Amino acid sequence: MTDLLVVEDDDQLRKALVLTLRSRGYSVHAAATGSDALEWVRTTRLDVVVLDLGLPDIDGVRVIGQIRERSGVPIVVLSARRDQSDKVTALDAGADDYLTKPFGIEELLARLRAAARRSGAPVDSGVVRTPDFAVDLGRKRVVATTGDEIHLTPTEWGVLEVLVRAGGLLVPGADLLRDVWGPQFEAQTNYLRVYLAQLRAKLEPDQGKPRYLITAPGLGYRFDASGTGG
Repeated sequence: MTDLLVVEDDDQLRKALVLTLRSRGYSVHAAATGSDALEWVRTTRLDVVVLDLGLPDIDGVRVIGQIRERSGVPIVVLSARRDQSDKVTALDAGADDYLTKPFGIEELLARLRAAARRSGAPVDSGVVRTPDFAVDLGRKRVVATTGDEIHLTPTEWGVLEVLVRAGGLLVPGADLLRDVWGPQFEAQTNYLRVYLAQLRAKLEPDQGKPRYLITAPGLGYRFDASGTGG
């Protein structure tokens, strides 16, 4: 489970974010001040920090800088500050992403998934086992339950690794294309069809009824380690 810290001084928005993110499977901590946020970062292993810049005690940009002095945790800024200079200042201070208010929850979730993947959350460099094969993230290989290695091309591995590291969360197609091929390929959806078909041919017991590499039409893809296909 991905551990998030939501730092927001607006009580109503903070509570709404906590409830929404918990309903989507995240473990969520909350802080209303910069001081509390820094204490969370000091004492807790976090996967992503969601940070408002307009805090009552410490300006959010200073909070970013102080977090960066002690942690590389991804920081997603949520702010009503829309000026380009504010965005540049926050990103230069060490923020990983910047989302302006008001924002759509689906866009926020997509940004969080991308940030979690960059941090390696919620799956570390261990072994993810399924009923038919194991994905060794540290050694970058897939081994069938028979003990035989399943050979993947570098690009096939890249697609699989992104999906496995998402820990069962849905990965939008554009995010998958950007993470594996680069930002200039975000519209090349045909790449995904080709490489998902190749992966299914190697990993799925029945390509016509995928159990592990699940497509959510119009939304994206996810990896189901249970093999239930649900």
